[in-house]
Amino acid sequence: MAHRFEIRANKAGEFVAYFCYNTETIFWTEGYSSRAGAQNAIASIKKNGPDAEVVDTTKG
Repeated sequence: MAHRFEIRANKAGEFVAYFCYNTETIFWTEGYSSRAGAQNAIASIKKNGPDAEVVDTTKG
């Protein structure tokens, strides 16, 4: 599967959830003090993401 979530540690030692496609990072979360925080963020994205509204704030 080309799409995946990764949990990585940042320079501050926090856990960050990344959403990737092949080798490209599409987006990432804020840093969490625990691995469980990053895992909860992933669970929330999976649960709420499919029905998320798209808001285009650009002009034109």
